[in-house]
Amino acid sequence: MNKPLVLVVEDDTPVRNLITTTLKTHEYRYLSAQNGASAVMEALSHNPDIVLLDLGLPDMDGAEIIQKIRSWSNMPIIVISARTEDSDKIGALDAGADDYLTKPFSVDELLARLRVTQRRLALIKADTAKETPIFTNGALKIDYAAGCAYLDGAELHLTPIEYKLLCLLSKNVGKVLTHTYITQQIWGSSWENDIASLRVFMATLRKKLENGKDGQQYIQTHIGIGYRMLRVE
Repeated sequence: MNKPLVLVVEDDTPVRNLITTTLKTHEYRYLSAQNGASAVMEALSHNPDIVLLDLGLPDMDGAEIIQKIRSWSNMPIIVISARTEDSDKIGALDAGADDYLTKPFSVDELLARLRVTQRRLALIKADTAKETPIFTNGALKIDYAAGCAYLDGAELHLTPIEYKLLCLLSKNVGKVLTHTYITQQIWGSSWENDIASLRVFMATLRKKLENGKDGQQYIQTHIGIGYRMLRVE
């Protein structure tokens, strides 16, 4: 199976070299760009499978680049940001990014994020080829048509909001969803009390999901950002 083509958008030469060397060592195909304008051109010309996007580019805001790419493609975008840029990370995720990697990061962490994204790409392709009303992830099964969820074969007793949250996360498995995105999808608004309610519902949903035989974690919290459903092997 061919490794995916990765577009690396990073203006910091040492960081860009670290990423491209890592990709080359692990036999990934890659392209690189040092600013937003060339990134958009490379994405248009070569249609990469994954984009690694630094938010701190000299000529264009990271969210603007994401919006431009999203106008024609759903290619996975992993944003790269400094620790102090939480608001920028949230803005990028809300603009359509799929994940984020915080500087400084290790080679192992970069490769792990790429593997997660590859699995998500494979799932998207499989779902496109075969639309199914049943979602399975480890011991978790969701029957969208029947409006029921099961863990280890036993029906989960979920409130309507918990079920909607579970469906939203499952349909974006592997992707970080921000508090704003989730509350907009569930309640149609994103006030502070909506986010407080979300935390309560997520805590009760997680508790129900972790009652399985293997105690598997299905929902990952990204503090200050949002939540992600993990793909269980």
